[in-house]
Amino acid sequence: MDQRLESHYAKLAEIYNALWENRPEYPDWMAEEIRARLDVKEGNRIADIGVGTGLFLRRLLPYATPSTPVLGIDPSAPLLDLFPDDPRLHPVQATAEDVVARRVELPYASFDSIVIKEAVHHFSDLDNTLAGLSHLLAPGGRFLIIALPPKIGYPLFQAALDRFAVEQPEPERIAAAMRGAGLETTIDYDEFQATIERETWLRLVADRWMSVLSNFSDDELARGLEEIRETHTTPHLDFPDRFTFILGHRPA
Repeated sequence: MDQRLESHYAKLAEIYNALWENRPEYPDWMAEEIRARLDVKEGNRIADIGVGTGLFLRRLLPYATPSTPVLGIDPSAPLLDLFPDDPRLHPVQATAEDVVARRVELPYASFDSIVIKEAVHHFSDLDNTLAGLSHLLAPGGRFLIIALPPKIGYPLFQAALDRFAVEQPEPERIAAAMRGAGLETTIDYDEFQATIERETWLRLVADRWMSVLSNFSDDELARGLEEIRETHTTPHLDFPDRFTFILGHRPA
């Protein structure tokens, strides 16, 4: 992970869990989307790559045991420091590329389920990394990638929306890499209707809570915040949080 992203996630660790303390509906919704699409069974070997603080893992814990813990893999030590203290969870500081290259020791040689949420745009070699992870699936295993589409409806300033669209990989490219590794792959969409207080949103943007915002200088961000204030004037902001769910399955 490059220094810019490392600094971004170190700062994000200070506020990440607090983002959802008063808004648990979204984490609950997303956690159920993950659980249902992976169709996990008790004792499955599960890896969450780009796990962050482990916020979305709790619905998978009933299927994990101390002998078959869920692996929470993330390159950011400050985020992993906030990982729940639970014997059914096993934190690993590593990138997806480290996993593929076997540069990190893992308790499993293959997995029944792999999930990656909003992290594939950070992969330095997207196609080869996704193919390598796909090859780690056991027969019958599932690989779920959750990503924002390139065009999002967030109340951001236009330069941030444009830069996000450039940096975000197209869902079909993600699916093609998984198909090339032998997975039966589908693309699906779903959305959560988000509501947030305008002032809370402005603070989040000022704190650069999305990694794309770390690309902007302080002056650029200040101008962007002013653009948001001028464009979005209601006390509460409502917008669709739309996600792509790319699900790969290795035939049994």
